[in-house]
Amino acid sequence: MRYETILYIWQQIRNFEIPLMKKILVTLTFCLGFNVFTSSAQTKTKEQIQATINLDGIEKDRVPVTVYAPKIKSSEIVYHIPKMVPGTYSEDDFGRFIDDFKAYNKKGAYLNVSKVDTNSWKISGADQLASVSYWVNDTYDIESTHQIFSPVGSNIDAGKNILLNTHCFVGYFDGFKDLNYKMTVQHPATLWGATSMTDSDASNTNDVFNTSRYAELVENPVMYSKPDYSTFKVNDMEILIAVYSPNSTHNANEIAPAMKTMMTAQKNFLGKFNSTKKYSVLIYLSDMQVENDAHGFGALEHPTATTVVMPEMMGVDELNEQLKDVVSHEFFHIVTPLTIHSEEIQNFDYADPKMSQHLWMYEGVTEYFANLFQVNQGLISENDFLMRMAGKISNASAMNDTLPFTVMSANVLKKPFKDQYLNVYEKGALIGMCLDIIIREKSNGSRGILDLMQQLSLEYGIHKSFKDQELFTKIVSLTYPEVGEFLTTHVSGGTPIPYETYFAKMGVTSKVIKSPGNPFIKDAVPFIAVDQNTKAIFVRPDTELNVFYTELGIQGGDIIKEVNMKPYNLDNIYELIQSSQIWQENEPISVKISRDGKEQVINGKTKIPSDDKVGYQATDDSKKTLREAWLKG
Repeated sequence: MRYETILYIWQQIRNFEIPLMKKILVTLTFCLGFNVFTSSAQTKTKEQIQATINLDGIEKDRVPVTVYAPKIKSSEIVYHIPKMVPGTYSEDDFGRFIDDFKAYNKKGAYLNVSKVDTNSWKISGADQLASVSYWVNDTYDIESTHQIFSPVGSNIDAGKNILLNTHCFVGYFDGFKDLNYKMTVQHPATLWGATSMTDSDASNTNDVFNTSRYAELVENPVMYSKPDYSTFKVNDMEILIAVYSPNSTHNANEIAPAMKTMMTAQKNFLGKFNSTKKYSVLIYLSDMQVENDAHGFGALEHPTATTVVMPEMMGVDELNEQLKDVVSHEFFHIVTPLTIHSEEIQNFDYADPKMSQHLWMYEGVTEYFANLFQVNQGLISENDFLMRMAGKISNASAMNDTLPFTVMSANVLKKPFKDQYLNVYEKGALIGMCLDIIIREKSNGSRGILDLMQQLSLEYGIHKSFKDQELFTKIVSLTYPEVGEFLTTHVSGGTPIPYETYFAKMGVTSKVIKSPGNPFIKDAVPFIAVDQNTKAIFVRPDTELNVFYTELGIQGGDIIKEVNMKPYNLDNIYELIQSSQIWQENEPISVKISRDGKEQVINGKTKIPSDDKVGYQATDDSKKTLREAWLKG
């Protein structure tokens, strides 16, 4: 997602005054699409793990869970809740949300349990084990106490909404992850579970889901709420759009048309890539007028679903625009790492995760596709696409440009490397762009990076992984030596990328352009803030103000009461920021302020600040055919 979004501006303003809300809007794309197996022949036994989640038994925002054990021959066994799930690139320790863990034998007597670490429990007398039970707390109510990204967490609001990311609720026994899993969810008849899984129980109060192994269960979220959904077909794929809007501000029917347009374009762009027969977009809209709700906006990707968290107060047009960028990125993960991935991802260790070297591909190429398909399919213009790439160059320049991407990727869970993670969406996408340009140039426009990914998917695929250290050699064998030189110099090496050199190959050159700014923020620094006690919006007194304020005579410390006769405070500050996006230069504006305890109305003309930015534009018509193959081929 582009950083210059209304939502980012709004979030930064809130963050300035409310430090506990540290989640900034970035398209943190997260892929759980690594371990899809459809054959029940993965195990030599018909044994299964059975888990029951009782949504009728919620107490104090906690859900009771029971997991029935398979036949265990050893005297001890360890039960794990994931420390981390694939693609999140942070150790979240979901076991800390588990209370009152107990183990029982076949007669219902307690077995001895000792806690090994935050996420693991050792059970003695395991050869007599029948089941374990525990309570699961949600993460949304207490986001100020942890850093779990909202789409990765859980919501438990009895009778209204349960966002059931399965890794938060169900764990696994050591050595038994590859058994079939049967998950039963007991729920009120008023709640309906939106998911890509198939419910094998016909009743309206009991859902039964069967998966081939634990990894598949983890990849399938379910959102329970009052039914609000829309379905449509894209080629042979069924798409489900499910929405939870606590104040009924939005609904699925108003969101689905834009999603259909976008996902149809994506399928057309992907062409030969196969994908799932059903894909679900589960959209949780957070009530920003309450403190104990989700504040980490973005999405978590799965092979057959995307879980999205956005603020409910957004207008439908802006919400659809944000969803276009967020969901398109997540959907493109069906290419990588769902189809193309390393051994570390194929055999993910939930208790002691190991990272792959190739985030440049999993996240970077995915983010590049999320932008390229839009210009390819006519959803944005060529200039829009080039501006997006220019923005990524600017954002990447603020990161460590000499840190080899493979090193950062392999060590992303620890400092200082984890501080560079966000560069996967900036420089990572630019790496994908440069590789695309090299392949287009060397093939005279007939091939690009999408063709390379298609070839890699045939070489590997869902069930076959590659070795980290062998990927570059394989890529070069499928492309050109120049691709290998780029990878060793700029991806595994620490040499910064000369972007203008690669743009020039497509007849594109740099140019300083005037870009309209926003009255309320510049370079991630807001000009306004809020008083947490009174909810009043005030102009920051410690910042040099832009032309919007100086022309109207608004001063630092002034409290903004109304704009164009509409009252504003913290509860609807987002509406103010949203409306400012369509303000025009020199249009009439009226601002009621309070200065030194006295109210006054200032009438004047709107002055929109502008910034000088480095942009790019097509200037060499001799490269037009090659450039069109790059952007439209």
